[in-house]
Amino acid sequence: MFIATLIAAESIAAGDISAAADRLDVAGCLVEGWTWIDEGRAADIRFASDAAAARKAIEGIVVGADVAVQPAANREKKLLVADMDSTMITVECIDELADYAGIKAQIAEVTERAMRGELDFASALDARVALLEGLDENAIQRCLDERVRLMPGAKTLIRTMRARGATTILVSGGFTRFAEPVGTELGFHRMIANRLLIEDGKLTGKVAKPIVDATTKEVTLLGAIDELGIDEQATLAVGDGANDLPMIRRAGLGVAYHAKPIVAAEAGVRIDHNDLTALLYIQGIAPSEWVRG
Repeated sequence: MFIATLIAAESIAAGDISAAADRLDVAGCLVEGWTWIDEGRAADIRFASDAAAARKAIEGIVVGADVAVQPAANREKKLLVADMDSTMITVECIDELADYAGIKAQIAEVTERAMRGELDFASALDARVALLEGLDENAIQRCLDERVRLMPGAKTLIRTMRARGATTILVSGGFTRFAEPVGTELGFHRMIANRLLIEDGKLTGKVAKPIVDATTKEVTLLGAIDELGIDEQATLAVGDGANDLPMIRRAGLGVAYHAKPIVAAEAGVRIDHNDLTALLYIQGIAPSEWVRG
C-alpha cells in the first residue's frame, strides 16, 4: 500500500483531490480512496501500486501544492536528521557573519556555489572562514541576535516529533556557536556542527578538524539508526544543499526543503511551497495533534 499526500500552501478543494485520484487510476496505480488530514489544506490518497508512476502522474497537478508519495508502512518516523542553515533557520550563518566583516557578497557567492554542488564543501568552508580572520568574537552573538531567525514551522515540527517519541538530530556544516542555541531553542536532542577557532577574542580564520560535511551527515544518520535499533525506513532527513544529499539518499524519506536544483532533483520528496509543518502532514499527523511552538 502507498500514500500520496497533497499539501496546499493556502487551500485545496475536494475536486482537486478527486482529479489527482483519477490521474492515479489512469496511471494504473489502483486507487483505494482518499481522506482529509486537514480539510481544505492536506489530503491522503491511498493506492496499491507503482509509486514512480504516481509521482509522475500527479506532481504539479495543483498549483501551489506539494506532493509526497511513499509506502504506507513506517509512515510516521522515529528519527529526524536535519540541516540547519536555510532549513531550520532562514539564513546562511556564515554569509550573515561575513556581513559584520564587510565581505558578505564575496562569501555568499562561494556559499551558493558550494550548496549547488559546484565546489568541494570542506575546501570552500576553509576558504570562507579564512576570510573572517581577525573578526571580533562578539560578532557571533550579534549575528545570532540580529540575523538568525527560525524557519516557519520548525518549532512545531521538532516539538511534535519529540512528543511522539522520535529522536531529532541537527547536523550542520555551519558552526556550533549557532547550532547549539538554535538546536536548544527548537528542542533537538543533539546538535553537531563545526567549531570556529578563536584566540584572544578574535576569529583565527580556521575551524577545528575534522570538518562536519556531507559524510558526517550520512554517518550520523546511519549511526543513529544502529543506536536506536530502528528500521531505516522509519527515518526522515531534510536539507537544502548538496552536502545534504548523502543523508537524504539514505533516509527512509529524504526531503528537499526549498532546495537547490541538484537536491530537488534527487530527493524522494520536494517541499517547494509549504513551511516545515508539511513534514508533519507527510507523516499523517493532523494539526489537532501538533505541539505548537
